Amino acid sequence: MRHAFAGPLRVLDRNPRYFTDDSGRAIYLTGSHTWAVMQDMWLETREPRRTDFEGFLRMCEDHGHNFMRFWQWMHTRNAAWSRTPTLFEPQPWERPGPELARDGRPKFDLTRWNEAYFARLRERIEAAMRHGIYCAVMMFEGWCIKCATPETDTWPYHPLHPDNNVNEITDDPVVANGRAWNVYSLACPQLLHWQKEFVKRVIDAVNDLDNVLYEICNEVPWTPDAMQWQDHLAAFIRQYEAGKPRQHPVGITAEGGEQDNAELFATCADWISPSNGRLFEYRYNPPVADASKVVINDTDHLWGHGCEVGWIWKSFTRGHNVIFMDPWEPIPDSLDWWQDGDVTRNQRHYYLWDAVRRNLGYTRRFAERMDLASCVPAPSLCTSTYCLANRGEEYLCFLPAGGYEGLDLWEAQGQFAVEWFDPATGRATEAGSIAGGCRQALGAWFEGPSVLYVKRTA
Repeated sequence: MRHAFAGPLRVLDRNPRYFTDDSGRAIYLTGSHTWAVMQDMWLETREPRRTDFEGFLRMCEDHGHNFMRFWQWMHTRNAAWSRTPTLFEPQPWERPGPELARDGRPKFDLTRWNEAYFARLRERIEAAMRHGIYCAVMMFEGWCIKCATPETDTWPYHPLHPDNNVNEITDDPVVANGRAWNVYSLACPQLLHWQKEFVKRVIDAVNDLDNVLYEICNEVPWTPDAMQWQDHLAAFIRQYEAGKPRQHPVGITAEGGEQDNAELFATCADWISPSNGRLFEYRYNPPVADASKVVINDTDHLWGHGCEVGWIWKSFTRGHNVIFMDPWEPIPDSLDWWQDGDVTRNQRHYYLWDAVRRNLGYTRRFAERMDLASCVPAPSLCTSTYCLANRGEEYLCFLPAGGYEGLDLWEAQGQFAVEWFDPATGRATEAGSIAGGCRQALGAWFEGPSVLYVKRTA
C-alpha cells in the first residue's frame, strides 16, 4: 500500500475534507508521529543517542501509514517533560563564538547556517518519501516553552535568546508569568525576523519534494496574538513559495488546552488539528467535518499520550484525517518514569499502542477502496451516527458497541454487498447482500466494536 506521489498535495476542490495531487484522487492522511525524527535527544546524564529513524519509517509503512509530523526542536537543552536536562542536536545555525552561550558552548551566529542540519532535514524527508510517507515539517515547537518550570525552562538555551547569539537581539519575550511566551507572537519583531529567515531556509531545503506539508508551531503558548502570529507566518510561507516550483499545504495546530477551535477555522491555514474544546468533543464524539478545512485529528492535542481505537473510526467516519502521537522506542527515553531502565516495561509500553497503529492503517485500507472524493459524513443514515457515505453507492459505518444498528437505504436502489470488519483482529468477512430502497437492521457475527461496509453491486 505504498503511496505513489504525483506532485505536491493540494486541497481537493470537490471534497475539501481531503487532499489530492496531480492524480486527482482523494488522499486520506493517517499515521504515527514521534519526537526525535529530526534531532537527536538524550539525557545529559547519558551517552548521546540517535533514534532509529529508518526503523520508525519501516514500522509506519508496515502498519499502512502515509503521514507523520516532522518535529523540530529549537533549543539545545532542557525539556518540560523531564527534570533531568535533555540535550538536542543538531541546531540550524553555526556556533562560531568566540563568546560562550548559556550551555557552555560557543554562541550562535544567526546569519550562518549549519548546512549539516538542512542536509539531514532533506535526507530524512526523502527517506520518508521512499516509504510512501508525507511529512508535515514543523517550523517551531511551543509546548516546551509553554509548560516550562524554572528548572526545565528552555528559553535560556534557545538560539534566539540574546545571551546565546552574536546578533545583538534586544527583544524580551518573557511575560508576566515569568515564561517566554512572546517568543511566538507579533510582539517581538526581531525574533520574528529571524524566525522568517529560518522558515525561508527550511523551504529552500525541501520545496522540490512532493511529500511535504508545513506546520507553523506545535501547541503555541496562548498569548493574545498567538493565532495572529501563526496566521501571519502561514501567509508568509505562501508568499515565499509562490515564486518557487512547488507550493505545499500549510497547517496550524491547536494550543492543546481549551482553545476555541473557531479561531483555528478562521485562519488562512489549509489544514488544522483541533483542540479538545470545552466539551472534549474532538476526543469523544468528533464533530462532522464541514469541509471548510482539511482536519487532521491528532491525539497530541486531545490526550497527549493516549488514544482509543474507537476514536480512530469515529474520526474517520466523521470526515477527518487521523494521526497518533506515538511513544515509539519510547522516544524520548528522557521521560523521568523511564529512568529505572526497565526494558521489559518499555517493551510493554510499545506494544500497548500496537492496536492503535494497526487501526490507523485499517482506515487507510478502506479509504483506498472507497470513492473517497464522493464520500461525506452522513450521521443520519446510521443509528450509530458514525457513517461515511457516497449515497446510493457505498456506506462505511462504525458501531462502537457492536450489536445491531439501522442503516437507511431508502434512497438507494439496487443490491448491496455487506462486509463486516473486526477492528480487534483485522479480519474482514463477506456477509451476503441486501436490497436498497428500505431500512436495514444489521449486526456483526462477532462481539465488540465493529465496522460495516456496504457497497452497491447492481
